[in-house]
Amino acid sequence: MRFMYLWQSPQWPEFQVDVAALQPALSDARYAQGRAMGLVSHLQLMDLGELQLQGWADEAVATAQIEGEILHVNSVRASAARRLGLADAKAQARDERTEATLDVLQAAIEQSQRPLTHETLYGWQSALFPNGRSGIQKIRTGAYRDHTEPMQIVTPRLGKPDTVHYQAPDSAEVLAQMTRLIDWFNSSLQQTDGLVRAALAHLWLETIHPFEDGNGRVGRALVEMALAQDLKINQRLWSLSRQMWLDRSGYYAQLQAATGQRSMDVTPWVQWFVGCVHKAADATWEHMQAALRKTRFWAELREQHPQLTPTQTKAINKLYDVGTDGFANGISTEKYVNLCRVSRATAYRELTALCEMGVLVQTGVGRATRYGLRLDKSV
Repeated sequence: MRFMYLWQSPQWPEFQVDVAALQPALSDARYAQGRAMGLVSHLQLMDLGELQLQGWADEAVATAQIEGEILHVNSVRASAARRLGLADAKAQARDERTEATLDVLQAAIEQSQRPLTHETLYGWQSALFPNGRSGIQKIRTGAYRDHTEPMQIVTPRLGKPDTVHYQAPDSAEVLAQMTRLIDWFNSSLQQTDGLVRAALAHLWLETIHPFEDGNGRVGRALVEMALAQDLKINQRLWSLSRQMWLDRSGYYAQLQAATGQRSMDVTPWVQWFVGCVHKAADATWEHMQAALRKTRFWAELREQHPQLTPTQTKAINKLYDVGTDGFANGISTEKYVNLCRVSRATAYRELTALCEMGVLVQTGVGRATRYGLRLDKSV
């Protein structure tokens, strides 16, 4: 067989990684992780819950988006909130696809203290396709693929032969290939840098492509398990899949380059992966900083103006959250009426009072009158 893919190398699967070349990227990523985790202890319980909720929602939506599946954000957040104990379990009807995705992500973290097994992976893949179908096509679930035709990643072309981007090992080889991956995964903990290990685990599984469908999502769930083992935490503080989605062209290109090369040196793939971890941790740190700024904003505001009404509080909170671009030149009296469900007279009175307190600043006159947060009162 002519050597075209990584798994056909005589050295497969003895991956080679230039750790010295990776050291700057690894150090930067570890610093970013540590900085974010160190800030967690300063968050209020509500802010920590929102951080975890955002992490769950981002991860579920992004890992589905990478595969071309769209999950409704509100449905994802409702399901994630229920799992985190932040909402009434009966508050919203459950979406099957959302539940399936979150089931897998939750299992990846909850099962991170157990050895990885074939049955673990079978369960994850099966959960993604509860009706045994991918779209309208019936697929094999809860087991590795067993079809005789080649497992290929292709781009169909109308009236022309399909473009084959990658061909995985034959189905008859999958069990042995996956056994070797699982044995390595279970024995490499504490033996290999955790970020390098997560990157290799994902690349290895994607190279084998063991399932008829769901390989990408199962592979990213395996990354979640590896990272949870590395950091020894069961909280989801950031979303790696979101960073992969934001650079999806890079993700596809790096995977294709790594799986379609002759060399077992996969340093470029690992470096790209570690960069995504770095960006994910930085994004979480920035999110936490914003939460802390908002907490300080409200603490100072309530101390200075304890007389704020619930409707004034609601309006200020809305203005703070949407930022300077949320309302064109600020909020109008009409928008205050609609937002707070008060009369126009009450809206005018409360807005005027907020201006007198120095919380809001008025611009324009007549119908063009707008009210915005004072810059020295907001962040």
